[in-house]
Amino acid sequence: MNVSNNCSTTSLELHPHVRLIEFALYSLIFFFGALFNVLAFWVFSCKMKKWTETRVYVMNLVFADFSVICTLPSMVYLLWNKSARGELCQFTETMYFINMLVSIYIISFISIDRYIAIKHPLKAKTFRSPSKAALLCGLLWVLVIVSATIQLWHKHAALCSQTYIPTPAALSLLAICFVFTLPLAILTFCSTEVIRNLKKHLNTNSPEEKSIQKAVHIIYANLIVFLICFMPAYIGLLARFILESVGSTCFLLCVMKNFSSMMRCIATSNCCLDSVCYYFVTREFQEAFLHPKASTQKPEATPPLAVTDMLKEKGEQNPTCAT
Repeated sequence: MNVSNNCSTTSLELHPHVRLIEFALYSLIFFFGALFNVLAFWVFSCKMKKWTETRVYVMNLVFADFSVICTLPSMVYLLWNKSARGELCQFTETMYFINMLVSIYIISFISIDRYIAIKHPLKAKTFRSPSKAALLCGLLWVLVIVSATIQLWHKHAALCSQTYIPTPAALSLLAICFVFTLPLAILTFCSTEVIRNLKKHLNTNSPEEKSIQKAVHIIYANLIVFLICFMPAYIGLLARFILESVGSTCFLLCVMKNFSSMMRCIATSNCCLDSVCYYFVTREFQEAFLHPKASTQKPEATPPLAVTDMLKEKGEQNPTCAT
């Protein structure tokens, strides 16, 4: 690469205003993220009696999101303490990377699970089960932890360096492809197919029409939230890759570092928005707040995903509705 390695520590420091904005954003994300994820954990661990595919995925998602939230105090501390950018920074960056990547892929798994249940209801019993969901999540954790450990050994955590270290081209391309492009492709395809299938049930005067319309809006919202949270961060990553490839000045690299740092704040806010989505996606989460007595008196009536199960059951009774 043609990027100069002579950029000084001072020239690559975050702008004071950027640090103040990040401090405010991270503080808000920490407060609301911790609150929402603790509530979500309480509902899915204490209010639900039956293990379902969605419960397995959401419990892993809650754990990953909460782990990201737990790194925020260290990240705020590192914003103002240059001397601490050593082992604490390496540990914080590694934990952030592991749990954020797991969170992104579990969102993809939930989308695939919803797609299978609605689009292929007859095959759902073969491909969907709580044990298979747990195995898939376990493999994901192992793969991501191993990848993060290898990256840490190679000391590619440039954010912890006092001087500019170009990111290897292969690592940048892998991050762009596997951390954003692949999950986005999965989420877009599954969401589009599910929405197309759900819309077939509209205008049929069926009693489920309102629920189906609500489900379509929820799926649209999930896709939009994913794009809003992660698209800016990976536009920044792509721009940095281009700048490093063609050569750039320290000024442009500093601008890009400030931009990327701000965009990571936006990406981190997904840990709060995931928790908000729990309320709308799962019937049992709504019952825990709106009808707490009902949720404790009728633990057997805890469907894994309200809309998914509603149409899966309908598809099993009438296989043509899933085609």
